[in-house]
Amino acid sequence: MGGKLASILLIFVSVSLVSCYSRPEDFLQCMSELTASKSSVHLFNPSSNEYANLFNVSQQNTRWMNSTSSTNPVFIFTPSEESEIQAAVVCAKRHGLEVRAKSGGHDYEGLSFRSQNPFVMVDLVNYRAINVDINDETAWVQAGATLGEVYYNIAKKSGVHAFPGGVCPSVGVGGHISGGGFGLLLRKYGLAADNVVDARIIDVNGRVLDRNAMGEDLFWAIRGGGGASFGVITAWKIKLVRVPPTTTVFKVTRRLNESATKIFHKWQLIGSTLPEEVFIQVMATVDRSNGGFFKTIFSSLFLGKKSELLSLMNARFPELGLQETDCQEMPWIEAQLHFAGANSTEALLNRVTPNRNSYKAKSDYVKDPIPESGLEGIWKRFLEGSDHKMYMIMDPYGGKMDEISESALPFPHRKGNLYNVQYLAQWYNNDPAKANGHMAWLRDHYSYMEQFVSRSPRAAYLNYKDLDLGMNAQKNGSTSFSEAKVWGERYFKGNFERLARVKGLVDPEDFFGNEQSIPPLLN
Repeated sequence: MGGKLASILLIFVSVSLVSCYSRPEDFLQCMSELTASKSSVHLFNPSSNEYANLFNVSQQNTRWMNSTSSTNPVFIFTPSEESEIQAAVVCAKRHGLEVRAKSGGHDYEGLSFRSQNPFVMVDLVNYRAINVDINDETAWVQAGATLGEVYYNIAKKSGVHAFPGGVCPSVGVGGHISGGGFGLLLRKYGLAADNVVDARIIDVNGRVLDRNAMGEDLFWAIRGGGGASFGVITAWKIKLVRVPPTTTVFKVTRRLNESATKIFHKWQLIGSTLPEEVFIQVMATVDRSNGGFFKTIFSSLFLGKKSELLSLMNARFPELGLQETDCQEMPWIEAQLHFAGANSTEALLNRVTPNRNSYKAKSDYVKDPIPESGLEGIWKRFLEGSDHKMYMIMDPYGGKMDEISESALPFPHRKGNLYNVQYLAQWYNNDPAKANGHMAWLRDHYSYMEQFVSRSPRAAYLNYKDLDLGMNAQKNGSTSFSEAKVWGERYFKGNFERLARVKGLVDPEDFFGNEQSIPPLLN
């Protein structure tokens, strides 16, 4: 950080929040004072030619395009240096603007690129360097990098190293890790956040803090508690994990007339108890072709060879009827491509999801197997649903997740969970009336599922952000701890109060606030 910026930041360390928004030119003047002149190249207002494209590309969920329910950013800022991000935080605070940081644009409720108040969107698309150190088995990853870029860079250096992040390659690491983050290696190595050894964050006063400077409480909070509540995450130092040179994948579909219900029920019993090298995800959906039929898709990654997997499945899960022809051996990086539906390693570098659509999601955790009669009721609801795409995506827990305490990180969903459920409704026609119909079906189905899932609280996953939770508190404009508990304890259970106390220490005036940010608890 340059001396001039450092001295000015010291002045602002004790400056309180400015409650009202001043003129856009005041923010620009502030930025020019705190950064080199080149920073103006990265600032775009609505009259800029690049603004509309940057804003639209930011939105992996097209549900928010042309929305009138929120304001667009006053500026879109695409910094290439950490000092520029510092300046944006300081100047936004000084001139009454909010800051929303975007790394990949997959925020399910669009909170990284929309707000009810005037704001600057800090788009980290140009801040995404990745430095892989195979000897140390770590990597520094700037927050604007995507998971696909991380996997690609690891694979360039080693065929036996990986990182336990999610499946979708265009997801940004900044938000993915700060919400916990899980994928195909969940049962072997835990969450993405479980494999972070250091981080860099810009706090409310514009200071850059690493793990040592921020302290263990804040370092704990940003690994699963949502980094956007505490500052702007600029980089993660991740721990690489070992994978064998050969892994095996399969994808098997079973319809109702192929004993899908009995097979799924058996998966509930054994999916979380299989050896931790096995990850079998299940997707339930309706195929609307040929009159429409319900199907379950069993997709697996096994850290080992085909012969080992077949032997294991024949012993533990013969009901699936897995055949040798169903299985493919490949390196880990190709397995990531397989699950992402990509056909080349270069496709991992695509920052925008192909065929973007609109969607709404909700989530649950299942602790006890759903009986076959309950499953049949669920499948019936799918078959009677509307013509949009509806999914239940279920990821098994167990393995490493059973070994980590609920309080080790803010993410509390560990031992005792059989699997996580993501409910997803997707549609391409963004007509408001049809969109409302699709979301109404999803909400109704979520209500129906209450009888089968976790209770007190009914848990949810932060990265499947759901503003339906605690809707009354949001309508009231409340960010109080007591009102926020409605959704906070669903995401974080008993860790919510500790998160609020950390927030009270590092951002007591709630500068880094949004509709579901951690509220500051000051006593």
